Amino acid sequence: MFLVAILPPEPVFSEVWALKQEVHQLTGSRNAVRLPPHITLIPPLRQPNAFEAELRASLADFAATQRSFTIGLRDFKWFDNRTLFVHVAQPEAVQAFHAALTAWCAAHLPQIPRETRPFTPHMTLATRDLPASAVPGLKADFARRHYEATFDVQRLVLFRHDGQQWQPVQEFLLTDNIQKAAAS
Repeated sequence: MFLVAILPPEPVFSEVWALKQEVHQLTGSRNAVRLPPHITLIPPLRQPNAFEAELRASLADFAATQRSFTIGLRDFKWFDNRTLFVHVAQPEAVQAFHAALTAWCAAHLPQIPRETRPFTPHMTLATRDLPASAVPGLKADFARRHYEATFDVQRLVLFRHDGQQWQPVQEFLLTDNIQKAAAS
């Protein structure tokens, strides 16, 4: 299985990871701590291992056409009573990036199915295995909290599931970051 995501840089990475760990300690929910803080661009995709080389090449080509952009995070929201997440405020830039990736995949990677749900960028803190009994307290707790951060998206990351956990296998710098790396 493969997954493509945006990972926040430090200090946002550590801040959100600490929140995920805290929710895990409070509730026993383990699902969200199986992946680092991220915004999913291409959800888990089952393909044979041989697909990886084509996916890597195509993602590198796509990244070379894209420029960095900024993401803002603000506070917390829920999908129903099952998923607590850090809210992406003003999601237009990441939605445009996702739309460009989706169009790229339709043209270059037809093995990747079109998503049927609307893209709602977010960073999950707890999901699926969150005990129903923990939800009311967690909702009250996170309704009182405030979190705000911004970060520049300079790369996307390909993950592969090794049968036990998700492993990052390659980062793809966006075009303006490729130019910066070449200049240094």
